Amino acid sequence: MPARRPRPLAALLGLTLTAATAAGLGTGGAAATAAGEPQPPKTPTSVGYGGAVSSVDPYASKVGLDVLERGGNAADAAVAMASALGVTEPYSAGIGGGGYFVYYDAQHRKVSTLDGRETAPAAMPNDAFIDPATGQPYRFTPELVTSGVSVGVPGTPATWEGALDRWGTWSLKEALQPSIDLARTGFVVDDTFRQQTLDNKTRFDAFTSTRQLYLPGGDAPQVGSTFRNPDLADTLAEIAKKGTKAAFYRGPLAREISRAVQDPPTTDETTLPVPPGFMTRDDLKRYRLLDQAPTRVGYRGYDVYGMAPSSSGGSTVGEALNILENYDLSAMDDAAALHHYLEASALAFADRGKYVGDPAFVDVPLADLLDDTFAKERACEIGDTAMAKPTAAGDVDVDDYDGACDDPAPSAKEATDTENISTTNLTVTDKWGNVAEYTLTIEQTGGSGIVVPGRGFLLNNELTDFSTVYDEDDPNRIQPGKRPRSSMSPTIVLEDGKPFLALGSPGGSTIITTVLQMLFNHLDRGMTLPEAIAAPRASQRNTATVTAEPAFITAYGDALENTYGHDLVPSGDGLTSASDIGAATAIGFGPNGLLTSVAEPKRRGGGAAYVVTPTP
Repeated sequence: MPARRPRPLAALLGLTLTAATAAGLGTGGAAATAAGEPQPPKTPTSVGYGGAVSSVDPYASKVGLDVLERGGNAADAAVAMASALGVTEPYSAGIGGGGYFVYYDAQHRKVSTLDGRETAPAAMPNDAFIDPATGQPYRFTPELVTSGVSVGVPGTPATWEGALDRWGTWSLKEALQPSIDLARTGFVVDDTFRQQTLDNKTRFDAFTSTRQLYLPGGDAPQVGSTFRNPDLADTLAEIAKKGTKAAFYRGPLAREISRAVQDPPTTDETTLPVPPGFMTRDDLKRYRLLDQAPTRVGYRGYDVYGMAPSSSGGSTVGEALNILENYDLSAMDDAAALHHYLEASALAFADRGKYVGDPAFVDVPLADLLDDTFAKERACEIGDTAMAKPTAAGDVDVDDYDGACDDPAPSAKEATDTENISTTNLTVTDKWGNVAEYTLTIEQTGGSGIVVPGRGFLLNNELTDFSTVYDEDDPNRIQPGKRPRSSMSPTIVLEDGKPFLALGSPGGSTIITTVLQMLFNHLDRGMTLPEAIAAPRASQRNTATVTAEPAFITAYGDALENTYGHDLVPSGDGLTSASDIGAATAIGFGPNGLLTSVAEPKRRGGGAAYVVTPTP
């Protein structure tokens, strides 16, 4: 599968550059008028053959489709798409963040994973989130999320290079070229990009570099204008030329990243307190991508593969599925089935909170959490009405669980959820049957708010995923060098050793429930894949209330509240205008190579799903 040299973005998108765009006007930010390439179509569902892609962004999906059409495989396309998302979805992903990569190798019929999660600096103290002036924890917003202390050592560049080295056929230079062109040429600003900028205006205005890039003239880029990021293009070009170790984890850029963390480039006018961080050049030099085995559970005759810790996605989705498998959900009405889905999710989240953390620092009882007998015993907690929440975790001591129902679990203290709703996800398959499912993030919408001066990318605030207050019994407590627990849940489902479904989503801790609910919708409720992704969502994370999209409350609220005793509250993080839960992507694999690629029809502005050869 030899790779051909990448074409410029205009040829890649099948479009023609205008004279203004070709001239490369400006040094960053938005042009006054739309001179860049028109946005490719937002197509939520495509059916066909020969390979498929799905993401929240049409530019990124078109980049991935072009890679497949030119002979690249799923790994090549996934890296090219991820890099493009760092250009067009810079508030959700980019080289300043991290993520998890799940890959099905068709030749060996094997699922493998890469853990590219960010790490805490070696000098980070246990009380890093305590304000020394008050002795109390920093407020989550704005202090903690808009800070240097929240920035973890990025893992995204290492993930890209690692995925290409292991499974790809393109070089890093070839895979990054489309996003380099895209950053220089620019993309047309849509409503979502402008609104996300406005939602972060106070935070972005706190930093000289961020204000210059994203608030030119003091306002967010206008819808329909062209946004260019030549600094990011130059940074990506340097990485493409030298490789990630020389260009990112060592050398001048490593020094500039650590300086931005330790001494954030705040403006003179900002009133926001911006706690500095602890990252050094040595922390970047020491970063390592982890190659690890996936989680696996059987469900209704399928094999469901996901991310093992440091992510809690695979363990929590897997445990909830094991619990649900004790019930004939397809024979229930909608309200009864949804009641079981919500209760199973709460139980799995209770166990996640007690047991799951970075396995390099915590003894995670993963085999017990995914044990069918343990799940059967946990299923005993599900009754005719909603259990009191938060409920206590189960006992994973193998001598204490036998699948028999014991006394109901006691209540527990509700844990604080600090994971944010941003992040992005992509799904790819190629003509050989390889599959890539990749979730990547910079955490908060807009990350830490800090653009590395002159480099064009935002740094993450992933360390806010650690528990705010240090507790020796907490598996997610702050420790130097540790990876904070994540909810990212890239998932691949096999049937008889071959791909049946691949899916994932952004959404903080609601990622787990989004993936779980889509599997439940498709496998148990009989929804088609487009129906499963479009259906209204609800998220129960072992809390007293269920977070639910307004459409879910309208459809099921009366029955779930009056018959089953659930307390549903409308979704929305209080920081942005969005009430969506997740923004998923998926590909379904049918007979004779037929592919169904799906993206969100409406959430986060709608996504783009393409196939190489569409059916008539």
